[in-house]
Amino acid sequence: MRPIATIGYQAATMPSFLRSLGDAKIDLLVDIRAVASSRRPGFSKTALAANLREAGIEYLHLRSLGTPAEGRAAARAGKHEVMRQIFLEHMDTPAARAELASLAELVEARRVCVLCFEADPAQCHRSIVVSELGKLLPVRVQHLMPEDE
Repeated sequence: MRPIATIGYQAATMPSFLRSLGDAKIDLLVDIRAVASSRRPGFSKTALAANLREAGIEYLHLRSLGTPAEGRAAARAGKHEVMRQIFLEHMDTPAARAELASLAELVEARRVCVLCFEADPAQCHRSIVVSELGKLLPVRVQHLMPEDE
């Protein structure tokens, strides 16, 4: 079984986020947000990649594994089952399937962590992504939960 980690930055500071990745010996963070911007300092694509680079971790954005706009709206409204259905349909698109296959290849060779916003993996599409990944290769999932001291 190949290890894969997931992480959400909703409740994290950059130091706790980087510490969680380092403790898990992650060498590649795969951003699976459809839109890699954030109002949280340090978590937009360019700043995040720079922070990761300083910590010795590579960054890759796989946009097609992100939740479509209508799914993000459902999640913001607390309609997690609606978000789940929208995202599962999205996962059947050629772009999402191609990026899932790319993710599988990366997991075969690297210590990978997938990133999204939600702190709770049960409420986030990243759990669906790793579940779908598990249909392509056997994985052992670790949900990282960055905590501030």
